Parts: sequence; C-alpha cells; structure tokens
Amino acid sequence: MIRNWSVGIEGMTCASCVTRVEKALRRAPGVASANVNLATETAAVEAAPGVTPAALLGAVETAVNDAGYQVAEQSFELAIGGMTCASCVGRVEKALRQVPGVVEANVNLATERAAVRGVRGVVDVAALTAAVEQAGYEASPVTDPAQAAASHEGPAWWPVAVAAVLSLPLLLPMLLEPFGIHLMLPPWVQWLLATPVQFWLGARFYRAGYKAVRAGSGNMDLLVALGTSAAYGLSLYEWWRAPAHGMTHLYFEAAAVVITLVLLGKWLEARAKRRTVEAIRALAALRPETARVLRDPQGAASEVTVPLGQVKVGDWVVVRAGERVPVDGVIREGASQLDESLLTGEPLPIEKAAGDKVVGGSINGAGTLRVETTAVGADTALARIIRMVEDAQAGKAPIQRAVDRVAAVFVPVVVLVAVVTLVVGWGLGIGLETALLNAVAVLVIACPCALGLATPAAIMVGTGAAARQGILIKDAEALELAHRIRVVAFDKTGTLTEGKPRLVAHLPVTGVRADTLLRWAAAVQSGSSHPLAKAVTTAAAEAGVTSAVPTAFDIAALPGRGMRARIEEVGEGGGVGGVENAGASRNGHTLQLGNARLLEELGVSEGALAHEAARLAAEGRTVSWLVETSGEGANVEAPARLLGLLAFGDTLKATARPAVDRLHALGVRCVMVTGDNAGSAKAVADALGLDEVHANVLPEHKAAVIAQLKRDGVVVAMVGDGINDAPALAAADVGIAMGSGTDVAMQTAGITLMRGDPLRVADAIDVSRRTWSKIRQNLFWAFAYNVVGIPLAAFGLLSPVIAGAAMALSSVSVVSNALLLRRWRSSATQDVSAGAAAKIGEARSASA
Repeated sequence: MIRNWSVGIEGMTCASCVTRVEKALRRAPGVASANVNLATETAAVEAAPGVTPAALLGAVETAVNDAGYQVAEQSFELAIGGMTCASCVGRVEKALRQVPGVVEANVNLATERAAVRGVRGVVDVAALTAAVEQAGYEASPVTDPAQAAASHEGPAWWPVAVAAVLSLPLLLPMLLEPFGIHLMLPPWVQWLLATPVQFWLGARFYRAGYKAVRAGSGNMDLLVALGTSAAYGLSLYEWWRAPAHGMTHLYFEAAAVVITLVLLGKWLEARAKRRTVEAIRALAALRPETARVLRDPQGAASEVTVPLGQVKVGDWVVVRAGERVPVDGVIREGASQLDESLLTGEPLPIEKAAGDKVVGGSINGAGTLRVETTAVGADTALARIIRMVEDAQAGKAPIQRAVDRVAAVFVPVVVLVAVVTLVVGWGLGIGLETALLNAVAVLVIACPCALGLATPAAIMVGTGAAARQGILIKDAEALELAHRIRVVAFDKTGTLTEGKPRLVAHLPVTGVRADTLLRWAAAVQSGSSHPLAKAVTTAAAEAGVTSAVPTAFDIAALPGRGMRARIEEVGEGGGVGGVENAGASRNGHTLQLGNARLLEELGVSEGALAHEAARLAAEGRTVSWLVETSGEGANVEAPARLLGLLAFGDTLKATARPAVDRLHALGVRCVMVTGDNAGSAKAVADALGLDEVHANVLPEHKAAVIAQLKRDGVVVAMVGDGINDAPALAAADVGIAMGSGTDVAMQTAGITLMRGDPLRVADAIDVSRRTWSKIRQNLFWAFAYNVVGIPLAAFGLLSPVIAGAAMALSSVSVVSNALLLRRWRSSATQDVSAGAAAKIGEARSASA
C-alpha cells in the first residue's frame, strides 16, 4: 500500500500560507507527517500505519479546505475499448472511482470515452488504465480528442459478411418452407457452417462475457454467449441422441443467425455512433496542417511554410485567397471577406480590414492578408470551441445516472428470468427443448445497449448540431436545464442593443459652454474603455476639441454610478476653464460623470435640465450628468455643482424584436435587467414587447433580481455579455453569454452564443427541447422494448431468431432516432418575415 502522496494545493501565496497548511495537515487524522512546498504548490503527505488511501485523502482534503485552501484537481480523458452496453459503462465507472484520489468519473458509451477528475499528484494515467484493464476492458489516454475523432476508422464489415454467408444456408430451409419446399441440411453440414460463426466470429462475445464474469458482473456479450451456447449445445445433444441415419430438428441456425444479426446490429450501431461525432470532426477539419510564416516582416520578408504547431504568438502569417486562417490574430495588412459560418453560424461573409481580429479556421475570401498571431494551439477560439463541445458530449445528464442504476442490475435480472423460464416451462411439461429455446429467446432479446445509448447519443447529436450553428452548450446539466427555461432575463447594452452608443446631445447649464462640457466629459472618460466613454471621446474628436481636452488625474471608476477624475484647468474668471464668474482661481477640481444615482448621492438637483432629461429618457436615451466638486483631489464631500448632461443613443439589434417574439411563442417570459434609468429602459421594453423591466439595477444587485425571479420555482436564464453580468449569469439556473462579450462572462455561463445575436437565445432553448424530446423517446423505446419483449420471449411467442433480430435493431433505432437532430437548423439563418422586418423598423425608430 502506498503511504506517501504528493498532493497539489491551490490558493497559497506566501510563507504563512505554507505554515498554515502544514499545521492543518499535521493535525489531520491518519497523517504521520506533512511538508508543503510553495514553489511547486504541493504537499508531501505520509500516511500513518494502517490508514487506507481513501481515508487519508479524505482527511487531507478536509484539512486543506478547513484551512481556507483547495486540493488541486486534474482532468484525464481515456479511450475505452471493449464496451458493448450500459452495464459495461457502470463497471468501468466503478473501477475508475475506486482509484485513490479520483473525485469523479463519467463514461460515455456513445463516444467510448471516460472523463476523469482526480487529485493532482495522486492520480495518474497509469493507475487509471490499470483499473480499467483490471475490470476487463482496454484503456489508453487521449491527448487530442478532436484529432482522435477525426481519424477514427469505421467498423469492419467483413465479420458480418462472412457470418451472413455461413448462416444463410442454415436459414434457407425456414425461408423455403412457406413455398412448400422441404429442405433439410444434413446435421454435419449444419454443424460445419455454424461452428465457425459460433467460436470464431462469435469469439468476441465469449471473451467479453468471460471478462465480465471474472469482474463479478454481466453484460450484453454474456447474454449473447449464454443464449447462443445453449442453442448450439442443444443441437449437439439432439444430434448425438438421434438415430444413426435419421433426421432430427436441430437449432444450429438459431445460434448462427442470432450471432450474425447481433454482429450486423453492432456494425450498424458503430456506423451510426460514428456519425454522432461529426460535429467535432468538422471542427477539427478547420485546422490547417501548415502555415505560411513571414520571417522579418518589417524588413525583406520571406515566406516560410512551417507545421502549425511551430507558429508562435507574435508571428506574422500570410493567408491567401481561399485559404483557412491558421491562427487567431489581428490583420496588419490587407482586407478581405471571411467566412466564419462553421465557427459562429453566421451565414454571410464578414468584411475584415487592418486592425480587425480574425479567428483561426475561418476561410479567407478574395484578398491576401498578413495576420499577427495572438493565440495558438489550445488558446485559440477554435480549440476552446472544440473543448466545450467535447465536455458537453462527455458529460452525463442527471437522468442518465438513474438509467445507469437500472442498467447495473439489468443483466443479473435477465439471467434470473431466463432460468425461471427454463425451470417453470420444463416443470409445466412443455418439454426441455421448448423451455430451453424460450430461455434462449429471453437472453437474446434483452438489450442493455439501448438503455446505455438513449441519452448520450441524443446529447452528442444535439450539442453537435447546436455547435454548428454557433451555440456552445457547456455541459449536459446546462442542456437539461435549458429545455425547462420559462423566464429569460436580458441585459440591455450589448445584448439587446448593438452596444455601440453614440452621444446624441450634450446640454450645459447656464454659464457653461457646450464645447467645454464636452472637453471635461472626455477628460473624465479618458481612462475608461466603457462603451459610453468611447462615445464621448469619439464625439470630442468629431467636434475637433480633442487637442483641448485637459489632462485628468486620479481617475477612478464608481461601480454602478460612473467615473471620477481630477483636472487642472484654470478659466478666464478663475475656477474651471469655461465657467463664467466661477470665483477665485483654484486648481485640482474634481469632476464626476455618472447616472442619476450619482446625482442623488452628491445631493445635486437636476434643476433647469430636469425637463430635458425626462424627455430624453422617454425617448430611450441614456442620460449622464457631469458634476464639479470644488476642492483638492477626490474630495467628494465638498459642495457639488451641476455642469450639464450628456445623452446617449444606442441602436436595437435587428433580431432583438424577433427574438422576443420567438421566445413568447416558446412560452418564455422576457425580462430586462439594466442599470439604465427607468425611462430609457421602459422605452426599449415597449419597443421590444418585453414582459417586465428592472431598471437602475447595480451590477452587484443583478444577482438578487435573478434570485427574485427564481422564487416562483421556474427555471430562469440570464443573458449578458459583460464582466458586470458574471454574478447574474452565475446566479441564474442557466447563464447564456454572448460570444461578442468578455471571457469572464463566457466562463461563467452554461451556454455561449458565438454570435451576439439575441435570436440565438431562442434557438438554444429550441435545440435543448428537441434534444430532450429525443432523449425521452429513446428511453421510452429502450424500456418499452425490454418490458414487452422479455415477457413475449418467456411465453414462447418469439423465436430466438426473431429475438436476435429485434435486439440487433433496438440500439440501431435509438441512435438513428437521435441522428434526426442533425436536421435541426437555427432560425437565425432564415430570412426574416415581412412582419418581423416591420417590427424591427418600429423598434429601431423608438430607440435611435
């Protein structure tokens, strides 16, 4: 037993952290000694005699958490070979979870992959593969899942063909009987044809069944091996008992045909399963193998073709017409149209020029581009998309866990039913042969495969279809919750609007010049990247006052309120330049630019601008106020004076109104949660037909609004694109981030929309509902098939051959039903109807 572990620790920053963790570990039960290394962020822990690994790791994790730190975790992905049904999934998961340090293990029958999460430094690939092999299966690490999916070969067809050639003569007498042709093959011919099928082509069932028995469990292979062996053995017995030259009815055809049908079913199933990973293969195919790199791009540049893996951040790459962009980057030279449809679902090419960002995998149009690399390898957008799709497909929905519990006892129950069928039938006097054939039919028709494939196959195809339309679903839990969404809460700026506001009015108070008001506002906003700040600086540039903008000091953001800065500008009459009769000359004036909440906190009245402010807000404008606080530095408690207001207008997205209409058609209530003023928020809500509005909400209070919406017990989604939306995205049942937004929002969300299109929100809900509908259909079929088929077989109403055919088709039908999801298309790619176009025009008129 291993007594020494090197456990990864997260959250340590200094020597005092090391001391605290060491003390906590040394006090933990079962720990003989502990030494923590800050540089490697690991703790070397020695177990006391007699302490099991599980007990030690549990004590270590508890001690580290209580000390305020976390045990570091690591993820592994394994390719699993030899799985045939849901029972295999349960056995592999059980074996992996018994490895010391494994926190979670999920096995997917459709992808034949295992996703394992374990304690870093404790769990390694060797231990995981050894556990899987001990359970009777094969395992190997997957270093590049996308490449593995792309290069995965299709199933071999020759075993099916050989089995069919050998089995068809055995089946021929039964096929000719209805036509009055009585044909009986000699026993030795039947034996000669059936034996290769049973023990050569059917050897896989014996091997897998033996491994299952050795591991103390059962699977589909065991059922097939038991059933066909019983039919084959009964045939040998009848042949041995028959007169020397007499003819007797044998059952070699039942054994051979059942194996042939099962092989055929597995071949069709494998082909269908391979089609479920087409989304990943299509995404992986977007990555070119090589790139043209410019050496010395500022001098006498020369092109060098190198493998994609050798391209580094900062390299300039050349992308010619019709080629795929190999890396994420920024265009430095050239202009063209780029096709990003496979990445974002955007059906139309996008104009790109110098300074624009490009995404690896997009297709260049007619121009030649020189692109400076900003991300390579696993850091590219394409790699992140592939990783999200893989994670979603590898995950396990909560409903699947219940199915796995049923599958774990399925095979033993079926074997018990077969034994009871044999014993009871023989006891009732129907004869040993008939009772045995009924038992064989029970064993053969039972199919745990359909149970194991019902959920993962639908999830794989559904998430793949969504990814092709630019909708990335983070995991199976998000997919399950999304189909139950009844309320969608939208942020306003950048989500329902274009997020590119423009300054439409700047009104000073009496005594302040308009150009001065604009210069001061530009100074305050000079240190901000907020869209409103960009609108102010753009307006200043257009007005030609940029050169006269004073230098700002002590710039500070006021969360949920605005910006503050100090400027040093003396006017003609003293005070801040441009204010008539400002009084004595004073340097170090503090200006604050923000919303009505800021005005209220400073105790400043809107005064003569109140009427104009109300009018602008009613038109859907966002109103900001500029206030001067006289005094040194950022002394906000000094008497404040209103200098003027600035009004901003933003354009509603073209698909905002159709998105709300579609959500209403899906039975979803639409809510807007914004920090904007009530008048502006109401104007947008009226234009879009929103059901509820929460205005003047601080970023830190958005999560509270989401919690309030969830009180009715409905599933609530939050849609946003900014850092300030992250808490609300996390508070919602399902967070939906716009791909045009920040990485923080995308990491917090359960669903990411690669295009900033609100219509995709409805699409995400629609595809999740369709996927869940397929899951319900598949599970109903899988359970109903077994519930109906097993009793029919037990009562002798199904022959082993018919039972075998039904079993072979059951899993194929489940996967084929799931593949129908590939037909799903986003409504955002369809033409907008004339009625919707009219509504867009009305909405834009109301907000522009």
